[in-house]
Amino acid sequence: MLSPVELVKIRLQLQNVSHANLREAAASHKGPVSVAKSILKTEGIKGIYRGFVITVLRDAPAHGVYFWTYEYMREQFHPGCRKNGQENLRTMLTAGGLAGVASWLCCYPLDVVKTRLQAQTPSSSSPLKYKGILDCFRRSVKEEGYCVLWRGLGTAVARAFVVNGAVFAAYEIALRCLFNNGSIQTENTI
Repeated sequence: MLSPVELVKIRLQLQNVSHANLREAAASHKGPVSVAKSILKTEGIKGIYRGFVITVLRDAPAHGVYFWTYEYMREQFHPGCRKNGQENLRTMLTAGGLAGVASWLCCYPLDVVKTRLQAQTPSSSSPLKYKGILDCFRRSVKEEGYCVLWRGLGTAVARAFVVNGAVFAAYEIALRCLFNNGSIQTENTI
């Protein structure tokens, strides 16, 4: 599911909305369903899964790092918290935030390659720019240097810290509500 959804998102983000005339503007995609239908019509099922392999290569290790970092940092900040469920909100927010940052740090170059591969739109007048993952990696580095693989990382990790801190805190609090008969331990929670 993730690969087609990200493909559609990238195509929508790169859509040129500053058209010279109204006729072209009417032909632009109105939303994700329109983009998905267009990809299926012009590129087939293979097109809708463009970037699937690189998405798996990015996400499998990143999720392992993500959950391991969260559990490790929780235990470092609040030893024994997994057994007694007594960690505080600050521990949840910080461990979750660091988990998000760690997962992006380990996979960001693959995300750059994935985005470039998925941004390609085949047309009858020009072939795809990249032939595959390695070609995209090599050509990107050759044309723009290794720094291209880390462009935008600061924004991604800043967002990751905030979002993942909130996600893990919400998850842990929801678990407490579900398994403690709706009560949340308030002692030392902040």
